[in-house]
Amino acid sequence: MSSEETGPARPVLRVVKGDPSPEDLAVLTALMAVSGGGEEPAPKERRGGWNDPSRQHRAPLIPGPNAWRAQPF
Repeated sequence: MSSEETGPARPVLRVVKGDPSPEDLAVLTALMAVSGGGEEPAPKERRGGWNDPSRQHRAPLIPGPNAWRAQPF
């Protein structure tokens, strides 16, 4: 084992300028943890039109002379 494997891990956040208080660092760390950075959720599967339940319903019939011509198909 090399010293890199057993030594401390490299810090994720590093202050390069200024002198933040411990409370400021705690807020920054909490915001970074909440913001995620993980994997995006898988997109929800869309249903195709062929198995849409609304396609099983028929349009209402319109009574009257030549009404059969006015029916939507």
